[in-house]
Amino acid sequence: MQTKRYDSFAGTLAILAGIGGPLYSIAFVFLHLFQLAPDLGLTLASLLLLLGGVLSATVMVALYQHVRETDSSFAILALVISLFGAIGGATHGAYDLANQLHPPVSDVLGPNNYPNMADPRGLATFGFAGIGLVLFAWLMSQGKTFPSRLAQLGYLAGALNIAIYLARLIILTPSNPIVLVVAGVTGLIVNPAFFIWLGLRLRAMVR
Repeated sequence: MQTKRYDSFAGTLAILAGIGGPLYSIAFVFLHLFQLAPDLGLTLASLLLLLGGVLSATVMVALYQHVRETDSSFAILALVISLFGAIGGATHGAYDLANQLHPPVSDVLGPNNYPNMADPRGLATFGFAGIGLVLFAWLMSQGKTFPSRLAQLGYLAGALNIAIYLARLIILTPSNPIVLVVAGVTGLIVNPAFFIWLGLRLRAMVR
């Protein structure tokens, strides 16, 4: 049974996740990639990615509770994939943060452009997260609990996250203009709008 207490809790965390998304984009793109403060930018981005994964995992559980009656099997699938994405993203952030705070004696991965061992090319952070969002958006669109526009925004957020993963996998360079545009639109506009709107909707259910 859905609890109002958890809806309120998850709604607040969804709003925080929505706020944290643009902060991550600013830290990673402007501070790190554009070399304004590269070390500080990567440290902040790693910390925000870690926190964002934890926050979004909590939100996905609340979302699952609201859509599971639409199709329980697809709801479980959406939750599992989303949790893989959230936990994988948090692990990615924790890995990078650990290396920033205590740099290894020899970084054999960086110069050779090896993928992050915890989350290769953002498979979890963007790929799994995007697939999970698309599945949840479809389930949201089948019921009356969430506005249809919110479900449509979820489709867009999921598709853009998948596109970021594919761009990082194929194009590779994060500073490539195509990658930057897609990541910028996703991280600065679409993802924050979805999570903040979802958070407000979850909190409104408590009243």
